[in-house]
Order: sequence, then structure tokens, then C-alpha cells
Amino acid sequence: MKKTKAVILDVALELFNNQGLSKVTLRTIANKMGISQGNLNYHFKKREDIIEALYFQLVKNIDENFISEIQPKNSLNALFSISNSIMKSFYEYRFIFLDFVQVMRENDKIKAHYLQLMKEREGQFMKLIDLLIEGGFIRLEMIKNEYLNLYKRVQVVGDFWISSAITASNYVTEETILGYTEIMNQTIFPYLTEKGRQEYELFVFD
Repeated sequence: MKKTKAVILDVALELFNNQGLSKVTLRTIANKMGISQGNLNYHFKKREDIIEALYFQLVKNIDENFISEIQPKNSLNALFSISNSIMKSFYEYRFIFLDFVQVMRENDKIKAHYLQLMKEREGQFMKLIDLLIEGGFIRLEMIKNEYLNLYKRVQVVGDFWISSAITASNYVTEETILGYTEIMNQTIFPYLTEKGRQEYELFVFD
């Protein structure tokens, strides 16, 4: 049986995802759980504390995916597996990205961590790129900072694809996630060698 704190986070995540940050208060969460707000405050003093806890849950999930996928092997499968798992994790915690600017403006702790995390992700991405170059899957850079700017484009799409999807159709399905995952995966295609394109086709049509 889950502890009360874990249940609070589960309920809050559901409410934030379905209703958005602006409509969910501590009282909303307490009422949904059938407990007093005082009981909820024993575990989380402020709504911002719950948002922080959910944000760091997401980070932990993604960190575990990076650890399991980035290994000393030069294969496109690692890149695609990471992309797929991240897209699914982002959707699971979609309220953060639907209200991304608000979260960053209102929570200094999250913003500071996010900015530092993006530098770490950049390093991880570039490490994977080096492995793919070494394995002959992608070509060397042709212009300065080519792969650094590729990372930045991927980051922007990753942070805002959910907003784009919701704006276009008001909802996101499993098919939507797969569609945007394909968009992410295709960003690497122009950089592939013949060997890389052969593996890409195996992954796409597997």
C-alpha cells in the first residue's frame, strides 16, 4: 500500500495533467483524496513543493533511462530508445510542459536545476554523437557547432511538442506520441552515413 505522500503526488499529477496548474490548489488535491487540507499540509506545506517533487520524479525517470541506454556501444538504437522513452515520460508529466514558462518563472529551484540539467544533457548527447561518429553511423561535422545546434533543436522540440499537439487537436493519443517521436528521430537522418541509413531503416521498419 502506498504511503500518503506518494498518493498525494499521484493524485496531484493526475489533476495537474487534466486541469492545468491554474485550476489546481492544495484544497483541490485534498478534496480529491478525501482528506483535510491540514493533513495534506503535513506532507507538503505549499503547492510549489508538490510541483518540485513531481519535477524531480520526472528527472529521476529520465536519468534512469540515460544510464540504461548510454553504454559504450555505437548504435543508433541507443539514440532512438532514449528519444522514445523521454517522449513518453514527458507526456506522463505533461503539465510541466503545458505550463512550462509558468513553472520556470515561478519556481527558482526548478529553473536553476533545469538550466544545469540541460548542460549535462548536452554533454551526454555530444558523447553519444562521438560514439556514433566513431562507429561510422554519422558523418563528421561540416560546419562549426553543427551537432551542438542539433542538440538545441532537439531540446526545443522536446520541451514544446506537447503544447503544439494540444494546440492542434486538444488531446494527445498514443499515435500522437509516436508521430512526434518520429519527428524527433528524423532530425538525425541528414547526418547519417550510408551505414547509418541502413540501420535507421532497420529501426524504422522493424
